[in-house]
Order: sequence, then structure tokens, then C-alpha cells
Amino acid sequence: MSTEHAPTVIVLAAGRGTRMRSATPKVLHDLCGVPLIGWVLRAARDAGAGRTVVVDQPARVLDGHLPDGVEIVEQHADTHGDGTAGAVTAALAAVDPGAPVVVLTGDAPLVTGDVVRALLATHAAEGNAATVLSAELDDPGQLGRVVRDASGAVTKIVETKVAGDATADELLIREVNAGVYCFSGDRLLDALPRVGDGNAQGERYLPDVLGILRGDGDRVGAHRAPTPEIVLGVNDRAELAVVREVAQARIHEAHLRAGVTIVQPASTVIDDGVVIEADAVIEPGCVLRGRTTIAERAVVGPHTTAIDATIGAGATVLHSHVLGAAAEPGATIGPFSYLRPGTVLREKAKAGAFVEIKNSDIGAGSKVPHLSYIGDADVGPGTNLGAATITANYDGYRKHRTTVGAGVKTSVDTTLVAPVTIGDGAYTGAGSVITKDVPAGALGIARARQNNLDGYADQAAARANPEG
Repeated sequence: MSTEHAPTVIVLAAGRGTRMRSATPKVLHDLCGVPLIGWVLRAARDAGAGRTVVVDQPARVLDGHLPDGVEIVEQHADTHGDGTAGAVTAALAAVDPGAPVVVLTGDAPLVTGDVVRALLATHAAEGNAATVLSAELDDPGQLGRVVRDASGAVTKIVETKVAGDATADELLIREVNAGVYCFSGDRLLDALPRVGDGNAQGERYLPDVLGILRGDGDRVGAHRAPTPEIVLGVNDRAELAVVREVAQARIHEAHLRAGVTIVQPASTVIDDGVVIEADAVIEPGCVLRGRTTIAERAVVGPHTTAIDATIGAGATVLHSHVLGAAAEPGATIGPFSYLRPGTVLREKAKAGAFVEIKNSDIGAGSKVPHLSYIGDADVGPGTNLGAATITANYDGYRKHRTTVGAGVKTSVDTTLVAPVTIGDGAYTGAGSVITKDVPAGALGIARARQNNLDGYADQAAARANPEG
């Protein structure tokens, strides 16, 4: 869509969100890896917005939290009045009289770019001065009903929260106001200043613009959204949980339809930014967050957490925690491993049971089978680090690196005190504390010589029972 006369999108986000009981502004609360308002801004972008303006509190709590190109204006009650009409008034300087204006709310994240585009299309096709986004619900509850005339035009939106506001027939209407509006820019500029505050709350409400436009002889229409959850907004954490369930289901469905197997979606958490290729398998109990990518044929889980992780084609991760680490094709992780930031398992490498690896490069085909800690190390290909191999990488002041060559075999309970280098094809003896470099092909042994004390058991028994 050309930016000339492209829609202006105004996002209302000045509410204080006190019902969230949080120091975090409501619209910045996380929803599947994206703040609430991030979903709304994405819808604006996907709908082809020419300008996107967010109405913030005077304290500008959203500064530094919004994408580049998004403008912030402040709603000041003393100059613009309270309520939603006052919030839109704060953004009027951005309105192009010749372009449509879409008003979204920052705490209603389930509106998509497709829905906004369809709203704009209905607005243009019907020649409306204003078009309301609506939805049909089986149980409309106390939501405002959309009343239409025989032509389909909206005659009014009836509130139902107070007994007597709506007639019995109006209460039977299942089409409700979703709180999203499209206006012709020139008509909004003309009508909005005429909205009064003659109500019990003393606030100026945006829906009152609709009545003003109809009084001027303009047509007001409605575009019915395809699914009812479009009306869901977030005022507290209980409502956030409901919205999260819907958003998560959408994410799951997108992956499933793209060829990913999610064995048990109900027990699987996947952030919006996670990339999963076809034929990958996600087992139950997994949590996939951040910028995690999972390639084809990889099997993740059960009960694995991956955050900003890269899992290569055909790799497997079982009962493990992978944070900022990468596993190349065919690598295996777990069970019960912890891969920390900066770790790379090269092709077909292995981090086995109860292994922790941090900031290390484990060479192709190399194995860290079990019960080991490898930190700040470079390990060559084809190496096997025996059980309980430990890199002592910190001297109390600085971290030091360990270098282990190709084809190395460390025996069980080997401690490598960094900085130290183990040459290609070298060995270490079981129970060794290696403090000096081991040349290629050599055997490094660093342990006390064994002494056997004959008769020790009898001597110990005598000391335990001297009167025996």
C-alpha cells in the first residue's frame, strides 16, 4: 500500500492498568514473547499503516519500548479531556484528512493485520464516515450491542451494563462492539471536537462520535470479524491468561499447519518469535522461547526448555535446558543437561546426562557423556571426555580457557585446570588433576601414588573396641 493516503493508526495506551497490580505498564506485559502492545503494533504494520501513533501517559512510560518509526503522544487531561475521545484528540495532529484513521487499543492484542485490512475494505466499499469492528458472540454479556437498520448501517451502539439501558429486543442482539474503529480522516477531525463530557464519569467517549456523524447525515457501518475472540482485552492477569490461551493456540496452529509435530499442544509453550521447520517434533512439556530456531527432523523434549537456542537438523534434546546455545545437525543433548550461552555442539557431538557446558565449542562427533562441567573450552573433533571431567576455569579473578585437541580421551574424574592444553590423541589417567599441558599422543597422570596398608581393617576394629 502506498504511504500516500495510507491509513493512520492510533493506538490507545494511556490507561494506568491498576487492575494488573504491577509496576510494569499493562501494555508491556508479555504475551507469548511479545508485549501486549507489540501485537497491536504488528497488526497496524501488517495493515499498511502510513503512520502509527501511540497515545501514552504524560510520564511517557512507553519511551524506549516501541519499535522504530512509532510515534508517541501524551494524553493530558487538562488539555484534551479524559476518556477515549480525549486520547484520540491527543493524536489528531497526525491525522491526514484524506486518509482513513484506525483506532486500536494497546490492551487488545488479538486483532490482526488481516482483520484491520478487512475493516478498511468495508469502510471504503460502503462509503462510510465511520466503521465499527464487531463480533458475534453466543453470550454477549454486558458488551455494547450493535444495532443496524434494514440496509445494514449502524444506527447506534447500545450499552447494557446498567438495567434499562437496552430494550429486551436489543438485549437479544448477539453482534457486539469490539472497540476498534475506522474513520474517514476529515469526518473525524470535524466530529471529535464536538464530543461532550455530559455523563456520570465526566469523560469524553469515542463511540459518541458515531452518533454525531449520523446526526450529520453520514453513514456509519460495521465490519463483523470472522472469530469472536477479537473482542478480548486485558484488564487484569486473569484476562491476560485467557488471551494468552488464544494467542498460544494460534501459534500452535500455524506450526502444525506448516508441518511441525506438536505431540501435546496443551502442555507446550511456544513464543511468537520461535522458528520451527517442517518435520521437527516437539514432545510434551517443552517451553520454547525467544529467538529459538529448530530445524527439520529435530526432536525436542519431552520436558525441554530452549531459550534463544539453535537446534540443528536431526538433533535431539531430551529433558534439558538450552539457553543461548547451539546444537548443529545430528547433535544430541540430555537427558538433564544444561547448555549455557556461547556453547556450540558441532555436528553429531553429544552432551549426555547431567552435563553442564558453558561458552565452549565441542567439536564434531565429540562426546561429553555424563556428569561433567565444561566451561570456557575448545574441544576438537572425535574427542571423548570421561565421566566427571571438569574444567577449572576460574582462578578467583579471571576466567581461563582450556584447549582439548582432536581424538583425546580423558578418563573418569579428570580435572583440567585452565589455562591448559591437551594435545591431539592424548589421554589422561583416571582421577587426575591436570595442571600442565599434555603433549599430543601422551598420557597425562597427576595423582598421588597408591599405598595399601595390610591389616588396616583389623587395626581399625581394635581401635573401635579397645576392651575387645
